[in-house]
Amino acid sequence: MGALDFLVILSFIGCFLQSQAQSLSCHPNDFQALQDFVRGLETVIDGWESESYSDCCKWKGIKCHSSSTGKVVELDLAEKKLSGKLSQSLGNLDQLKVLNLSHNFFKGSLPKSLLNLPNLQVIDLSSNYLTGPISTAINLPSIQELDISENSLEGFLSQSICDNSSSLRSLNLQRNYLQGNLPSQLGNCSSLEYLSLGQNNLNGEIAESIYKLQKLTQLSLRENKFSGLISQRISNLTNLVQFDISSNAFSGTIPDVFHSIGKLEKFVAFSNNFTGFIPLSMSNSPTLTTLNLRNNSLEGLVNLNCSAMVKLVTLGLATNRFSGPIPDNRPSCQALSTLDLSRNRFTGQIPESFKNFHSLSYFFLSNTSNSNLSSALRIFQHCENLSTLIFTLNFHGEQLPADPTLHFKKLNVLIIANCRLRGSIPQWLSRSSQLKLLDLSWNHLDGTIPSWFGDFKFLFYLDLSNNSFSGKIPRRITELRSLTDMDVSLEKSPMDFPFSLKRNVSLSGLQYNQLMSLPPTLDLSYNKVSGSILPEFCNLKKLRYLDLKFNNLSGPIPSNLAGLRNLEALDFSHNKLSGTIPSSLESLSFLSKFNVAYNQLHGKIPLGGQFSTFPSSSFVGNIDLCGDDYTNIICAKHESSNIPREATHQSQRDESFTNGIIVGVAFGFVFVFGASLFPEILRYAGPMKRLRTH
Repeated sequence: MGALDFLVILSFIGCFLQSQAQSLSCHPNDFQALQDFVRGLETVIDGWESESYSDCCKWKGIKCHSSSTGKVVELDLAEKKLSGKLSQSLGNLDQLKVLNLSHNFFKGSLPKSLLNLPNLQVIDLSSNYLTGPISTAINLPSIQELDISENSLEGFLSQSICDNSSSLRSLNLQRNYLQGNLPSQLGNCSSLEYLSLGQNNLNGEIAESIYKLQKLTQLSLRENKFSGLISQRISNLTNLVQFDISSNAFSGTIPDVFHSIGKLEKFVAFSNNFTGFIPLSMSNSPTLTTLNLRNNSLEGLVNLNCSAMVKLVTLGLATNRFSGPIPDNRPSCQALSTLDLSRNRFTGQIPESFKNFHSLSYFFLSNTSNSNLSSALRIFQHCENLSTLIFTLNFHGEQLPADPTLHFKKLNVLIIANCRLRGSIPQWLSRSSQLKLLDLSWNHLDGTIPSWFGDFKFLFYLDLSNNSFSGKIPRRITELRSLTDMDVSLEKSPMDFPFSLKRNVSLSGLQYNQLMSLPPTLDLSYNKVSGSILPEFCNLKKLRYLDLKFNNLSGPIPSNLAGLRNLEALDFSHNKLSGTIPSSLESLSFLSKFNVAYNQLHGKIPLGGQFSTFPSSSFVGNIDLCGDDYTNIICAKHESSNIPREATHQSQRDESFTNGIIVGVAFGFVFVFGASLFPEILRYAGPMKRLRTH
């Protein structure tokens, strides 16, 4: 090969490399659009300030077209902790196919230009802080997935959203502030498979055009203000797999058309105004895995055909008007693991057939008229997979059985509350070694608190309040492993049952609404416990709520309680404690509630830490307890109250018992439906957990 030929080859290679370099170069218009985008940010994007800054095709999260145009086709900056406003100039990325800015902190309005990009196929702006209305002029001819959920957008749904979007498969606008009716034009989205409009302020009836969307597999309208009837035309949605209309105002009967929806697995319709009976086609559905009808006005007998419902796993029928005995064929539903029958008109006893309920894991029966607790416990001990058993407002006045043969191998949660049970804590409970939560509150139990509570390795929530226990607090209770050096939590439930047991508390004062979120707690309040506050309580490093009010405790407040670093609430009020409030408690930085009212304390109220935030009512009714003026705490002398401690104790218990009847019992963990919890009166207090207030 001659020199000339060699030069030709080198020239060809150079041209090829140059063209390749050009193909990776960012188009000037796109570069300018991205520069404008960066100027609107309050944070820095990692990797966008390197030496290759001039070539946006090399930036992290950017993909460019493979041709020589250098046009940006993908912008993916999800979960980068970015904040600032979205620039209108993003609409100049005319070849953009994918835009993902989800799970950041973007604020301000949604640029109209983004809703008019001709080649955009996927747009995901979910989980940000965008505000203002969604543009009614939407022109996205190539769009397939549109997700702007979990923002603060408002206004009405665009009537043009499907005019030029025949390829739209997924539309997610949930958790915003959208209002008005469903536009009939939604029926033009003929390719739509996923439609989620939950947790908005939408109202009116379901537009008939929705029933034209025969490719829909998931439809969620939950937590809106929809009303009216559910049309028989829902049977047209033959591909529907998940259907959620919970927490609305739908009324009338549930259409008997479920034989036509042959793929439906989950039907969630709780908290509506449905009346009548469970449809025959629903009670014979071979595909349903989840059926949640709680909090309606359904009635009659619960005649489910377990031979047909072979896939049914979770069944929620609480808060309806179902009557008669508890159906004895439930164990033949071979996959059924979660069953909530609370707050109905069931009578009689737990059927003997439940001994064979081997699939049962979660059972809730509160506020019904069932009897014979001893028989119920004897039957349920045969349910080998039972982990949660909740009885409240049942078995009134019966004796808490002391049957030594009872044994629950896998029980995690046992709640037998507000049943006015008599007797003492039975020895058989000590063999329930897997217990994590035990609530025997609001009964008439007496005797002493057993020392064997210290043997429970996983118990992190113990509520024995509002009984008549006496004697001293056993020292071994301070050895609970789950409150000392272990992290213990409850498993997620396969259904979003609310846990509703709180008395005399307004909704705004409640903080926890899921068992999974319950804080490590020790509540022995409203009893007759005597002796001193154990210094060994300082061992319970995981403890967040310690409530010993209205007892007969005496002696000083141990200074080493400052070791409870995670403590959020401490209540020693209405006892006979003496001495001073230890200044060491100022170091409890998470303490939000503190009450030592009506004791025999004296001296200075601590000034540091959280103490300046506690009201004077936390200290009144003591011998001579004072704080400086700037703490907003006046001297709290015993003369400030002439009410005898015993009378106050009894009157508050009587008032709570009369006015605070438990509204219901159940519990919930978010599973398939995310946070679809309907607010009800709850039993347990703590900060309400939700990523966004709505």
